[in-house]
Amino acid sequence: MFRRLLKDFRFGVLPVPGRLIGVIFFVFLFIFPLITTAKYPLLVITIASIYAIFAVSWDLLSGYTGQVNFGHALSFGVGAYSSALLWKYLGWPPAATIPIGAVGAALLVVITCFPALRLRGPYLSLITLAFPLLMEQVVLAFPSVTGGYIGVRKIATLSESPIAEYYICLLVMTVAVLIMWKLTDAGSKYVRTGLIFHAIREDEIAARATGINTINYKVLAFAIGGFFGGIAGGLFGHLLGAVGPATLSMTLSFQVIMWVIFGGMVSIYGAVAGVFTLYPLEQLLQGTIFTQYRTLIVAVIVIVVLLFMPEGVAVWIRDKIERECPRCKLTNAAWRRECRACGASLH
Repeated sequence: MFRRLLKDFRFGVLPVPGRLIGVIFFVFLFIFPLITTAKYPLLVITIASIYAIFAVSWDLLSGYTGQVNFGHALSFGVGAYSSALLWKYLGWPPAATIPIGAVGAALLVVITCFPALRLRGPYLSLITLAFPLLMEQVVLAFPSVTGGYIGVRKIATLSESPIAEYYICLLVMTVAVLIMWKLTDAGSKYVRTGLIFHAIREDEIAARATGINTINYKVLAFAIGGFFGGIAGGLFGHLLGAVGPATLSMTLSFQVIMWVIFGGMVSIYGAVAGVFTLYPLEQLLQGTIFTQYRTLIVAVIVIVVLLFMPEGVAVWIRDKIERECPRCKLTNAAWRRECRACGASLH
């Protein structure tokens, strides 16, 4: 098995610049605590790892399946509140409450998606926007249970060590991103959901004509997105030791869309790149003379980038450094003149 992994890395990763950059990026994240042990940089990267899970889960649903969700904060908030309340009233550890809260988030998202799936286009997006607002009002209506505007405070943290919390969130992010990447990979020989998600996004009527039950797969996409969004919410709540109504806010729903569009939709790495670029940048501006304008500065950067890179910055870079073989469709480095597999001309 080790030989197979080594062979896959040698022939499937090293010759493809985009994949090699991804590997180097993750290696850098894992050795980052060896470079600095300062709490603030570690916290920023830790939160970025959590938001990366959240962003990729939105891309899986809205990018790959085409079900544009303006209320993805529902899964994040439900996962956060479920995990916090399970700890508060039952005393369960975060290792148990976070996955259970994620399952609860997935179930609620599936329940709410049934009326939403009766609509299409902008109407689907608008009805999804209403669900986190409704849930926020439910939270505020029962302050004795949920804490109301104050939220649930002083819950158990992931660990007493910032470095341990860093690695916990980074490992969960790595596994979650790999799982969602595999589920959306249209070229996978073993998992066919990616190909079907692509087909539904491109032409749902044609997909149904081939015998695909598109409703079931769209519900599956909502469930997967809701589950991983719940994982992100649970991690976020236990990292900060508190959960409040802000986890269900409209701002969070639109922020995740901005991250994914900036990095590049329909590309798992684009969502990760968008989060790890914009979130640290926004935090870097905090505490400077630009603090009160940081949101405006980030928004201007996003607009300028999208004017010149409409498909997202990560996708734009990929197109510059990679080239697909016209014969065998294998990805090659852009500076190669011939395909590394079949020898066909790339220019």
